[in-house]
Amino acid sequence: MLNSGQRAKLRAMANSIDTILHIGKDGVTDNVEKQCSGALAARELIKGRVLPNSGLTPREAAGALARRCLAEVVQIAGSRFVLYRENPEIAPEKRVKLAAGARK
Repeated sequence: MLNSGQRAKLRAMANSIDTILHIGKDGVTDNVEKQCSGALAARELIKGRVLPNSGLTPREAAGALARRCLAEVVQIAGSRFVLYRENPEIAPEKRVKLAAGARK
């Protein structure tokens, strides 16, 4: 679990990243899960968007993806959401820098 300070830092970092994941009319499919998991493995922090033709709310889509990809929901704002999953295998200079104790 992220604490409130870490969540705030991740929200601030998410302001400058592009939306790379789109949830459409088919909802959270295996393909979307695979894309999300791959993006989290490469970047740790991603932003997604739920399109109007989706039958899901952003909260439902973010929650479903977080469960399926073992990630944490950082923020939900409007139709967009931010997910985070730590990956110790990527290069240190590419990792998201959080204060010690990122997970409880």
